[in-house]
Amino acid sequence: MTPLEGHIATHRREFIVALGGAVVAGAFAAHAQQPDRIRRIGVLVGSAVSDPEAQKRFAAFRQGLSEFGWVDGKNLQISYRWAFADVQAMHEFSKELVELHPDLIVCSSSTPAVAALMRSTATIPIIFVNITEPVGIGFVASLAHPTGNVTGFTNFEYSMIGKWLELLKEIAPHIKRVGLLFNPETAPHVKNMLRLFEAAAASFSVEPEIISVHDIAELDASTAALGRKLGAGLIVPPDIFTVRHREQIIALSMRHGMPTIYPFRYWVQEGGLISYGVDVIDIHRRAATYVDRILRGAKVSDLPVQLPTKFELIINLKVAKALNIQAPTTLLARADEVIE
Repeated sequence: MTPLEGHIATHRREFIVALGGAVVAGAFAAHAQQPDRIRRIGVLVGSAVSDPEAQKRFAAFRQGLSEFGWVDGKNLQISYRWAFADVQAMHEFSKELVELHPDLIVCSSSTPAVAALMRSTATIPIIFVNITEPVGIGFVASLAHPTGNVTGFTNFEYSMIGKWLELLKEIAPHIKRVGLLFNPETAPHVKNMLRLFEAAAASFSVEPEIISVHDIAELDASTAALGRKLGAGLIVPPDIFTVRHREQIIALSMRHGMPTIYPFRYWVQEGGLISYGVDVIDIHRRAATYVDRILRGAKVSDLPVQLPTKFELIINLKVAKALNIQAPTTLLARADEVIE
């Protein structure tokens, strides 16, 4: 067995969590009686089963399902596959889930995983969650009228590119150049951001740098090269590769003294400087609404792609102090959370 085959075999196991407790009474009052047969859904997750943040998301997802009367281990069977940011594993797992003939498949936090599922089935409904720019990447023809077997919930809108730069300049006015860090294999959607990123950088009088990495060695080298330049800052857009290696990215940013803005709250809770992005826990909870509707007979074409509705600004003052940054009081006043 090759190392890659061993890696895939290690992660090719179902992670099924039984939800106990009583179903909310109001859910049964609001919905029709549950069907006699157990319904089956597949879940393909871009991150690792050991990632505590991913576990929080799917706890919220199962909670959302329970509010509609769907309880794993009772009237619902959920089959999980955790891809650990491995694109080849995503292809393997997408085929496995399709072969289970589920009623639908939920795909979380990975653009390549959605693409793999679309290649594996054109009939089983696919609900993506926490995905960036589904129109630009070709998953749906339009947000309002998905015409295939795919719909879901996005985590991004293009105005966020300028917002990331604005916030980074506000908390660290001294920056003169800003890198955009991503892996093109796991975040192909970022290529659609580059022109807007460069335009936004020009409007803030900073030099843009595209930092495309494929592995840890490139991540280390590219971050160090940017960090050696005067007045460097960094933007980390949504990308399952950077999520997998977030501990190292945060450490590298601190080591090289680079103010860095991240896409989600948990980056700052784990030691990052500042984040601006959607509430991913809330997105996963909301995804249960589409699962419920499809299980009750709705067609994918009747379910428009949902845009983000809740954005969060999080600042870590301890990290700011370590970087010799004095966060403006006006910025702190706008923050949804300030970590001290």
